[in-house]
Amino acid sequence: MFFRRETPKTPSFNERIDAAGRAGFAIERQASSRVRVSRGRFAAILTETHSGVPIIETAGLVLGNDIAELVSGGYQMFFMTPAGKRTPALATQLHELHDFKEDLAEALGLESLYNESLGTTSAKHLYDRVEERDDNKPKEPWRAVKADSVFVRK
Repeated sequence: MFFRRETPKTPSFNERIDAAGRAGFAIERQASSRVRVSRGRFAAILTETHSGVPIIETAGLVLGNDIAELVSGGYQMFFMTPAGKRTPALATQLHELHDFKEDLAEALGLESLYNESLGTTSAKHLYDRVEERDDNKPKEPWRAVKADSVFVRK
């Protein structure tokens, strides 16, 4: 009919990855539907959801063979590898990481979120004054052990 609209075609995971390759990203397929995408000194690990849309699992600076994610230390931003190696983040690296993530999301056809397009964001926060915050072990202050007339937490 005259008023019929075409249904939009949603690209598959592999079509989105191929589009990222055409946009200038280096593609390295890994086991279990994971893909490592890199450009310059930055890389990201993509995973496929059940609907076929890629999710940026980790993104950051390449240090050796690892991807160092951005971590907020409260007073400074750091890049930290899964092994725990930390290096301070420079302003130029933060700008490059932001550009990398924005270009990758555009090449993959993902939604651009307002708060992420304002600047570089980090999902991890490791403040030096907050102990054991990111260990996912909730403290139970009501459980204390009395040792030598001083209460000690387990």
